[in-house]
Amino acid sequence: MAQRSEANNVGFLMVIAILAWAVPGAGHYMLKEKKRSIIIFVTIVIVFLIGLYVGSIGVINPIDSKAWYLAQIMNSPIVAALGHLTSSAPEKYRVFGRPNEIGQYYTSIAGLLNLLCIINAVYLGHLRGSNLEYPTPCKSGG
Repeated sequence: MAQRSEANNVGFLMVIAILAWAVPGAGHYMLKEKKRSIIIFVTIVIVFLIGLYVGSIGVINPIDSKAWYLAQIMNSPIVAALGHLTSSAPEKYRVFGRPNEIGQYYTSIAGLLNLLCIINAVYLGHLRGSNLEYPTPCKSGG
């Protein structure tokens, strides 16, 4: 693989980061890491949906729960749309008690997990773009 120029490499890494944020696992998919991207997508989406199931979309609250929302927004831009929906009629989507807490935990953990996957995808893209040694999984059983 030919070494990219610095400007092209930065643009490539930005595309990977934006794709990985828009759809969990898409950055790894762009790097031809198909199995890893499927695992990332399924894991993050399931954890996020469990949080929504337990606490409803009321757990995404950009007005009253700013710290939780910052973690949740790392899932995808879809969270911003859900946040806009819940902030437009907060009394309609209000959640109290344990379901609210557990839903916020799950959706926030999914967002922070996606943030780690975004960073990993950008790092792997950097390694491939700069011709540094790229870590590959061990094929042997021992």
